[in-house]
Amino acid sequence: MSDLAFGIDIGGSGIKGAPVDLVAGDYAQKRTRIPTPQPSTPQAVADVLAELVGAYHLPDDVPVGVAFPAPMQRGVVRSMANLDQSWTGVDLPALVHRATGRHVVAVNDADAAGIGEVRYGAARDTHGVVLVATLGTGIGSALVVDGALVPNTELGHLEIDGYDAETRAADSAREREDLSWEAWTERLQRYFGVVEDLLSPDLIVVGGGVSKHHEKFLPHLHLRAPIVPAQLRNAAGIVGAAALAADR
Repeated sequence: MSDLAFGIDIGGSGIKGAPVDLVAGDYAQKRTRIPTPQPSTPQAVADVLAELVGAYHLPDDVPVGVAFPAPMQRGVVRSMANLDQSWTGVDLPALVHRATGRHVVAVNDADAAGIGEVRYGAARDTHGVVLVATLGTGIGSALVVDGALVPNTELGHLEIDGYDAETRAADSAREREDLSWEAWTERLQRYFGVVEDLLSPDLIVVGGGVSKHHEKFLPHLHLRAPIVPAQLRNAAGIVGAAALAADR
């Protein structure tokens, strides 16, 4: 594995990227953000990615890792929620390779963040089963077993008590229903309790913007596994995607 790779995080409003120092697990140069094109068709996004990578003077052998907001099967987009519907069925690594000329690996954005936390963040040096959950508009999940990613888990869509779990336990539900921290924590307890019974993780890492308020809810959860806040924050997806690109 080389010591440098380029990581990209594609979102509905912005596309962010930076070269990543894979020894330090941090940006090697300042991150760049370009607004997501509208409409966000595959070719329009690919053109932005080529611009993003081209803004840095990188050796030709530096690979590119892409964190993408959809489930993927061996790099092919299975379904699309946050970007143009024409993405469904697109081979993302092939598309980005044509645009940049580089070796490309693409993964779900929650999976990329999970790898970032396992390699360099809150789950570093943890053996066994690690669950990384991001609490935001929905609940993203990444499951990593002895350092190996189990992709596309989508554990935010478990049905619990007759509800799609993220409609009750995501941070957006707390804001939408104006829940107190205590009331929301009860929902998180139910959610993580079910997930723990299913997977028996050795560690649970909680990310998303709300994790900066972790002291208001994490200490009040009663689980068998330790549950801790994420450390890499918004860098996790870029760093994790870059690490996976360098692996391959």
